[in-house]
Amino acid sequence: MAVADSHNTHDDHHDLYDHGEFIAHHFDSAEQQFDSGKLGIWLFLVTEVLFFSGLFVAYTLYRTNHPEVFEQAHVFLNKYLGGLNTIVLLFSSLTMALGVRAAQLGRNKNCAVYILITMVCATMFLGVKAVEYSHKWDMGILVRSAFDLTYTHPTPTTEIGKSLHISDYLVYLCVVPALLLVGFLVASVISKLVNKSTLAKFMMAMTITVSGYFLGVVIGIIFMNATEGETGSTHASVIAKQPLMLMASTQDDHADDGDHEDGDHDHDKAAAGPGHEGDHADHEEHFGSHPADGGEASFDAHHPDPSTLSRDVGIFFSIYYCMTGLHAIHIIAGIIALAWVYWRCLLGHWRTDYFGPVDYVGLYWHLVDLIWIYLFPLLYLID
Repeated sequence: MAVADSHNTHDDHHDLYDHGEFIAHHFDSAEQQFDSGKLGIWLFLVTEVLFFSGLFVAYTLYRTNHPEVFEQAHVFLNKYLGGLNTIVLLFSSLTMALGVRAAQLGRNKNCAVYILITMVCATMFLGVKAVEYSHKWDMGILVRSAFDLTYTHPTPTTEIGKSLHISDYLVYLCVVPALLLVGFLVASVISKLVNKSTLAKFMMAMTITVSGYFLGVVIGIIFMNATEGETGSTHASVIAKQPLMLMASTQDDHADDGDHEDGDHDHDKAAAGPGHEGDHADHEEHFGSHPADGGEASFDAHHPDPSTLSRDVGIFFSIYYCMTGLHAIHIIAGIIALAWVYWRCLLGHWRTDYFGPVDYVGLYWHLVDLIWIYLFPLLYLID
């Protein structure tokens, strides 16, 4: 009797695996496994929100205490490139949602197509961001400890940089993607030759994914060149390499010698004559009145004068690089997770009673997109 009961139990357990071959042994049903996984991914996403919340709190406190720094610094961010990346990520959220729906219906081929498009959008985002970063690094816009703003663009020293007239920093940022591109392409060809068709398809998909990075670089360069004059990223009217000065220190000097400065200024204007007075007016129109000229330092967003910049502008870019850099790391992690989902699409794993991993990765990807939705206006659209 006991033997018969044991045999029946074994048959029931075997039937369970026949019903759902991807159901782990510690779950009673596919529904229980899916709900447990959904709870787990939501707990993970909560920790991610808490992780980014610390950065958002730091941003809020510093902007509240130093609003002038954020007002001055944001003009060096290209809102058009930021807007382009926002559109790319929003579109990737759409394709990710379509991929989840395809997995729910057991349509593995459709799911693979949507996941591939999502990965290409992710690498495009990174390519555009590489253009934006390299442009700032060329201008000396770095974190506060290394901030050294200049309006000149160094001449490229690498052969590729010289031939393409692009930043050396951008060349360096393209080295790893270029190696990955070649590696995936070679692996795809070899897999095809040894009759491993599934692996060949996967490697070709990874080749297309990495190609999206270079597509983003090309589009980013086009947008940068087309919008550079409008955003104030390059200010040809400003004398190159002017030294940075603290606004506070210049205002203190004016407070100590204000009457003397005013008198000398009036005397200089009278001696200079009408023509020079007009030149001075033109200078103020472009750069704003300078404290040394008897007025308060003003910041012109279209033609910013380095002498009116606070040195604390570097702190804004410390926050900028920290927040956007951490977001970029999450984008890379998302690409790895999406590649795993794509591989399982090729193996035909998703079906109506088993699609949880696609849904979990989709939730993570939507969170990454949502974080950028907050970063874009907070950093690029301050005014």
